[in-house]
Amino acid sequence: MDPEFVVWSPSLPLPAFNTPNINLTILSFAIVPRFLDLPFPDSRSGRRANNNRIRGPTSALTDFLAANNIFAAQIQAHAAAQQQAAAQQAAQQQAAQQQAAQNGETNQGVNDEAEKEEEVETPEQKKRRLRKEKVTIKKIKDSKSFQKRKAHKGLHDSDDDDAEALSMYAKMKPLPGQIENCEICDKRFTVTAYSKTGPGGGLLCPKCSKEQDAGKKKDAKPKKQDVRRDKRRKVQSNLLDGDVRIGAKTLLELCVDKVADNINDVEDFGDLPESLLDRLSQILSKRRIITSRTLDLFLRSDVRTLAIYDCAKLEDADYLRIFAIVPKLEFLNLRNAGQLKDKVIDYILERDVPLRRLQLDAANLVSDAKWREFFGKAGHRLETLKLTWLDYSMDDETMAFLVIGCPNLKRLKLKKCFRIGDASLMAISQLKGLEYLSLRFIQPTTTESLAALIRSVGSKLRTLSLEKFENADDEVLSTIHSTCTKLSKLRFTENDYCTDTAFASLFTSWANPPLHFIDISKNRDIDSTNPDGPEQPVGLASNGFLALMAHSGSKLEKLDISSCRHITHEAFAAVFDGKKKYPFLKEIDISFSTEIDTSIVAGMFKSCPRMKKVTAFGCFGVTDVTVPVGVALIGVPNAQDAIIKEGGLIDDFNAQAVRFAQWTNDGSEEL
Repeated sequence: MDPEFVVWSPSLPLPAFNTPNINLTILSFAIVPRFLDLPFPDSRSGRRANNNRIRGPTSALTDFLAANNIFAAQIQAHAAAQQQAAAQQAAQQQAAQQQAAQNGETNQGVNDEAEKEEEVETPEQKKRRLRKEKVTIKKIKDSKSFQKRKAHKGLHDSDDDDAEALSMYAKMKPLPGQIENCEICDKRFTVTAYSKTGPGGGLLCPKCSKEQDAGKKKDAKPKKQDVRRDKRRKVQSNLLDGDVRIGAKTLLELCVDKVADNINDVEDFGDLPESLLDRLSQILSKRRIITSRTLDLFLRSDVRTLAIYDCAKLEDADYLRIFAIVPKLEFLNLRNAGQLKDKVIDYILERDVPLRRLQLDAANLVSDAKWREFFGKAGHRLETLKLTWLDYSMDDETMAFLVIGCPNLKRLKLKKCFRIGDASLMAISQLKGLEYLSLRFIQPTTTESLAALIRSVGSKLRTLSLEKFENADDEVLSTIHSTCTKLSKLRFTENDYCTDTAFASLFTSWANPPLHFIDISKNRDIDSTNPDGPEQPVGLASNGFLALMAHSGSKLEKLDISSCRHITHEAFAAVFDGKKKYPFLKEIDISFSTEIDTSIVAGMFKSCPRMKKVTAFGCFGVTDVTVPVGVALIGVPNAQDAIIKEGGLIDDFNAQAVRFAQWTNDGSEEL
């Protein structure tokens, strides 16, 4: 390297050099000639001075800068001076622009970002654009596609060639980044990938694109909903509810649905009867729109019955308002009442609300102490008490207070109360006036306590529902047979101890009149390694099913034998042979009965003239079946595409056509 070099900062401008043959090497800094009048100290004296000081390791570049008397402070000072000069120059330019704006020399009215990008074409830009277009048109004429089009159209004149080339050039879409004139306002703008196309095929600037989109939105018609899809979905939903509808809804149903659809605009329900209020509550609860405002629509001082099926959005103040507005409330049904607290019970006791029937679901914020106080002060009025999903309160000791404080109970329902067990069963046995009893415990219980309860209160029972008492055995069924003689509804589910022999004995020579409702679902052997079950059938099997239908078939209205998989095909065929009649049977659930096939389902339709709903999930033997009009067949995936409706709208239409023909002939019969 030539010794006549120094290092210069890259942030500083390089001076103009007129000296020829100057070598310039750029590393991390610029190296410039010696003639910048920077002093060069003696390198040997510099080394001696440096040797007299203790310092850390340095690079060759640092040594070179120090040897040539170039320091960072000098470079920073010079850079600061340059930056200050640039800032002053920018301030002067800004002041000049502001002065020009005050004098009206600047363009005004450009507010948005889209117009800032637009430019006015200068004469030089116009010449450049025309020259570029000329070159592009020449390339188009030389292209193979133009020659093919020319031969196809038979063009021979040069003017025709120019016109065709211009049309092809006009159809060429500019690429993003190019400058183009707006088709509407003719202003120039930069083409982007999001540029819109105008009505003539050209591109639009951002401002005109927004205006065009706004106009399209105004003129656009609202999209029509797929009526067929929505209707089919609604029909399937109604089928799951067991509602098979032919024709239009009644005027009353249409009015109720319209009120529910516009509930936010309703100010008062007026004097609607309690049955319609209950229906509205069901619809609104299903849609999860019961709030403080909609709750007020149901509250009237003359109301005696109130049922809210979804209280998830209600607060404790809403519960207090119920009893403040409806002081004579006798029947209260609150589902999902998670915010019902002790102070609400205090308010009920303070106002002495005459509750006779109370049903609460998930009221877990009411303590055991408050329940005991409520039973002690207001329990004497209660005739019906239904409590479900209590996992915090209501233990065996509280059940003892319930029995003592509520001697007039006729209907008791306790389901999924986590803290009650055998002691509660013994306490309930002291309620001699019970007529309706529904129990489902989470804690395990013994056969002895359950049998003792049935012996104590079974003689007056009209409804007995025992769900998921897994330890109950044949003794319980034998006790029901010998004690219960007034039952119209029996539910005994989810058990794998009771045998088919015990079920057959229950319904054989039973002094109880025929039942109207029977649910013996999920009574089966649960050993997955032996799908056919043991030799002595466990759960409801063929003999028990035959005895059941022989005892209660004449009056039976609803039957649930789902998951009773040990009933044979022969037993089903003997019961539903098309000759035996079950005149009142409307609903039957035979889900997951593997022996069910098409012939059995067809026999059900013949043997049950009032059948409305057949649930057959998991019955894969049903492949094609003729379903009568007004019957809902649910859960048969292999038969959905092959189901044929007997009669129906076609028969109704034919009947109307005959009547219309008769009416046109004599003019006397009314349609």
